[in-house]
Amino acid sequence: MRVLLDEQLDHRLKTLFDADFDVATVVELGWGGLEDREMLRAAEQEFDALVTMDRGIPHQQNLRNLALGIVLIRAFSNRRADVAPLIPQVNAALRTVEPGMVVYVQSAG
Repeated sequence: MRVLLDEQLDHRLKTLFDADFDVATVVELGWGGLEDREMLRAAEQEFDALVTMDRGIPHQQNLRNLALGIVLIRAFSNRRADVAPLIPQVNAALRTVEPGMVVYVQSAG
């Protein structure tokens, strides 16, 4: 599965994903600064899922026809220390997400 890590997430999180996921970042691809719509359209051509903290995406975009699943992380902040503990849940979510679907991952606290 090809996974895109959104630009607001620390690129060092890539090492925490399960080995069977091929993870790239928005920044690595030179897509930083693209509007959400443009980024999603580009992403669905090359990726199976997007991991993001952008809470606006489900409300601002029509995801039903998107050929991409979304895993939306809800953490205290986007600091690596706050997001890293959630990556096991993200890995599990990636195994169930389907195109056009949003799966939420959040800390218990």
